[in-house]
Amino acid sequence: MLFSPLALRGVTLRNRIGVSPMCQYSASDGLASDWHLVHLGGFATGGAGLVIFEATAVEARGRISPADLGLWDDAQQEPLARIVRFVESQGAVPALQLAHAGRKASVRPPWEQGGAPLTRDGGWGVVGPSALPFAEGHPVPAALDEAGLRGVIAAFAAAARRAVAAGFKAVEVHAAHGYLLHQFLSPLSNRRSDGYGGDFAGRTRLTREVVAAVRAALPDALPLLVRVSATDWVEGGWTPDETVELSRGLRSLGADLIDCSSGGLVPYAKVPVAPGYQVGFAERVRRETGVPTAAVGMITTPSQAAGIVAEGRADLVLLARELLRDPHFPLRAAVELGTEGPWPRQYLRARP
Repeated sequence: MLFSPLALRGVTLRNRIGVSPMCQYSASDGLASDWHLVHLGGFATGGAGLVIFEATAVEARGRISPADLGLWDDAQQEPLARIVRFVESQGAVPALQLAHAGRKASVRPPWEQGGAPLTRDGGWGVVGPSALPFAEGHPVPAALDEAGLRGVIAAFAAAARRAVAAGFKAVEVHAAHGYLLHQFLSPLSNRRSDGYGGDFAGRTRLTREVVAAVRAALPDALPLLVRVSATDWVEGGWTPDETVELSRGLRSLGADLIDCSSGGLVPYAKVPVAPGYQVGFAERVRRETGVPTAAVGMITTPSQAAGIVAEGRADLVLLARELLRDPHFPLRAAVELGTEGPWPRQYLRARP
């Protein structure tokens, strides 16, 4: 079943192996580069069914670092479209993850001082649900007011329209890993007392409004994915029960798949990393809501990936580090599992 098609609205993936979004910190002014073409294009030639481009900022202040991709300006559209055309020409479905870093913005790339916050040297003001910094030494975010919230929602919708114009066949809303939408979801970072804080309905309101706005910006035939952190791994934080309830609501707003990750909200969380440690979240959301899910996290072997799909634990597996190690993992997996992989004709001489 790992190599069976997966239909989401009017789009069909050729198999159940997808590329998880991985920030490359290799853009200038939000513009995609040749690095992105080779990096993402290699996954398409390697046989993936879905290639999700990295977190792409919907506002300049929503970048994690100055080297992030962006889609807040029309000029950023064509460099992405160039890569989209190549990915699609190789039989893979190109998707774009739209993101806003919120209080985790304005930091260096991870290989520069460990991703330390930018201060006087090229930094910018950050925003969030409340005036609570991500960690010691990080800037205190300005709490978004009503106008700021409307601006964020409009920015997501505008970026979604640009993504469609660039040729993407799916869009993912990033509501995980401690970035802006996740910051609103979790009571650890959201201390608001207005309609965007407090109880579950208030804390989930911004995510629901963003998803609704992005859905309205997409053609009916294009699927909408939402990435969530299913738990903060911290007492008093966002929980798996809340993830199930949110996923049920997002389905009614037109979300077609929930991409289940975890963590990232606070630096002190104790995450029990182990092979497939997040798969249970995808399994539970799928079982209790009926919405298709993607599993991600320490999925490293063909048999492990195949088992997740065959056992009905998720509809799609997303790989990250394993694809960095081996961009042709899907082709290797097909050989190991005794089925036919989507080999590019230029590589047929190497097929076992």
